Formats: sequence, C-alpha cells, structure tokens
Amino acid sequence: MARRSNKNIQAKLVLLGDMGTGKTSLVLRFVKGQFSDYQESTIGAAFFTQVLSLNEATIKFDIWDTAGQERYHSLAPMYYRGAAAAIVVYDITSLESFERAKKWVQELQRRGNMNLITFLVANKVDLEEKREVGNEEGELYAKENGFSFLETSAKTAQNVNELFYEIAKKLAKAAPSQTTGMKLHIRQQDSGRRFFCCS
Repeated sequence: MARRSNKNIQAKLVLLGDMGTGKTSLVLRFVKGQFSDYQESTIGAAFFTQVLSLNEATIKFDIWDTAGQERYHSLAPMYYRGAAAAIVVYDITSLESFERAKKWVQELQRRGNMNLITFLVANKVDLEEKREVGNEEGELYAKENGFSFLETSAKTAQNVNELFYEIAKKLAKAAPSQTTGMKLHIRQQDSGRRFFCCS
C-alpha cells in the first residue's frame, strides 16, 4: 500500500500557443470536464485552479491560460514569469500554429526559468484526417529541446488528464522534501544554563 505524503506543492502553470489551438479547451476539459465546440477567444489571460493528489504529493495548480492573439503577445512574460511548468500548444491541423509554437519555445528558453517543466502539446488529434503536422515532427522538436511531448484532444479528452498528471509527477519529483515542525536548538548561556530556542 502506498503511503501518502504530506508534501503540498503550489505550482504556477502557464499555457502558451497560437489563437485557436485549443488551450482554453484543454484547461476546461481538465478543470471542469467540459468541452464546447465554440469557445470564445481568451482576452489577456484566464485563471483556473485545480488540485491533483498523487502518492508523493498534493499539487495545487494555478493555471494561467494566455490569449493567443498577437496583440496580447507582449503580456505573456507577465504570466510565465515565475512559472514552474509550461504547456506550449499547437493544432495538428495547422502548420502555422506549429511554427508559432516554436517561437514560444524560443522565448521561454530565452526568458524563462531554467528548471521550467515544459510540454509541447499537439492538440486536436480528433481531426486526424486534416493533420498538417506529423507526430514524429512534434516529438522530434520536443526531444531536441529537452522537453516532453504529448498528443491530445480536448474534444474527446484523449491524454488531457494524463498531461496534467505527468506535469504533477515531474513537479513532485523536482520539489525538495520539506521537513515540518520546529527544530529545537540548545544554546548555553555564560552562566552554564541551557536555553532552548526554536527556528
């Protein structure tokens, strides 16, 4: 039987990618279990929270879903600054969205946290017949840049929960174990008496 740890981790997670790639749909599928064929464009960013309990830890995600429109691009650093994890999303039916995802990756590499857990996500695999970007192409790009790759469908829920659980596992593994409680230190005074102090 697995023993549950009391390690609690709060992690900022940011979603980046072009407009129409399904970032909001992925988050809504994960957080609320919902999907809508028509999702309004995100303005600026949307904020969600979700808690995942693993054997190793409990992860509370603070999820920032950024707008994909070019006019909001300059706001993105405000959202990914201090992030523990990032999901860069592209649409498998749009080669242009894959090229834009590469630019997001480059920006994260230039300005982001060196220990950032990053996933490249190929969304909309339910539209296989319209595919413009091959699985191997996305997987190779992710491997070359040292991060994980996953194909998803927010519509069918394929690999959506798996994506967030994989991120949670990586966060739990990366987070140092924290001791709880107080440490007592014995200090001696000049008179030879011992005093206990906590820190």
